[in-house]
Amino acid sequence: MRQLNELFQELGISKVRLAKYLGVSRQMVYNYLELNDINKWPKEKKLLLFKLLDINDAKAIADIEVTTDYLMSVEGRLNQGVKSSQEMESGFNFKGLNKESQVLLSDITYLLKEKLSDEKNDENYHAILYLYHLLQSLDNVPEIKYIFGYMSKTTGFTNPEEYKFQEDKQFIFEGILYSALTLYNNGGASRSKLAESHKRFVQEIEQKNEEKLSRTQQLNTIKIQALKELGFTEINETNAAEVFEKISEILSNDCIEINRLLRWFQDTMHFPFIRG
Repeated sequence: MRQLNELFQELGISKVRLAKYLGVSRQMVYNYLELNDINKWPKEKKLLLFKLLDINDAKAIADIEVTTDYLMSVEGRLNQGVKSSQEMESGFNFKGLNKESQVLLSDITYLLKEKLSDEKNDENYHAILYLYHLLQSLDNVPEIKYIFGYMSKTTGFTNPEEYKFQEDKQFIFEGILYSALTLYNNGGASRSKLAESHKRFVQEIEQKNEEKLSRTQQLNTIKIQALKELGFTEINETNAAEVFEKISEILSNDCIEINRLLRWFQDTMHFPFIRG
């Protein structure tokens, strides 16, 4: 990797321009260059590097002779690659995001694309699908944030004494999770020992799903009744307030149930919550 760094210096390629060419953050470039083997780079980024340097494999780096013609050809490919990367970024809507958030969104997008591009690795798809599900539940399940924080700390990205959420709860959660994972990694747990516990886990999830289905069916029934009484065929942003008011009227005998169901309805229909 020392030869590669020296080559970049000789070619006048900065980490910033290389990051733009590769479509990653500058920190990601530093991470790549700290690896002891180019073959450990993500495949897509490694091929982009080979294309930039006009070589077929990492061994050819040692044989590169930097002439004026070679320098100009690399410069041309670099400029074209940076332009293509910027055009891709222009497809994102960064409106309302500060610079730090824009960089984070860009890095995440490129990383997700990189992981999903590996069609042979079906686990990547499902891991990212589960991540998508977690992000959807982030506001309602605070433990998800604690899990993210814990994993960031154990993989060396974050100071273990940093607490960005509710410190006491995050501290307790991390202690519990550490104990559980220590037991798991030390072989102190087995499928047979945890069979009963996992059975209760499955039963609890199934019960929640049944309750969710029951609430959905109840809401659909009430929604149909409200729409019918109002003479509407569907609910939309224009008539949502009126429909919610009618639903409240139908459920007027149980104020707690009104709020519970309307909140559920808000989550499923993605309309602002309207209090009666």
